[in-house]
Amino acid sequence: MYSFGEEMVIEGDIEAVWQAATDVASWPSWDPHEQKARLDGPFTPGTKGWNKPRGAPAGTFTLVDVDPRRMWSARAGIPFGSLRGVNRYEPLGDGRVRVSKVFEVHGPFGPIFRLIWEKAVRSDMRLTFEALQAEARRRAAAGG
Repeated sequence: MYSFGEEMVIEGDIEAVWQAATDVASWPSWDPHEQKARLDGPFTPGTKGWNKPRGAPAGTFTLVDVDPRRMWSARAGIPFGSLRGVNRYEPLGDGRVRVSKVFEVHGPFGPIFRLIWEKAVRSDMRLTFEALQAEARRRAAAGG
């Protein structure tokens, strides 16, 4: 297994951050990384979804773990293996939340992922965290 990740402290209410991060259908409206997305059921383990990241092929994913307002993870198939994304949210107080995302690449595709996509995905994560902060603020200001 090969893994890498990023983290960032953002400003926002944990409820608004969680609500934005888990509203899959809305991802394309605020996340610069997502072009299209949907979830085919409730935000619970076992539910399947589909997304089309910008500059990458579309694919399905399955929610694996969900700990409300703390973390969620999803697994997607890739050639000869799988990709697992683990998203964490840690309230720090004073309206700040540490957000992080770790990608785990399982199977022989790891070295290729590292060479071709890691740098771009890392920079996209920072942009996504900043966009999540803005969306959480927007939702909080709108009352949910």
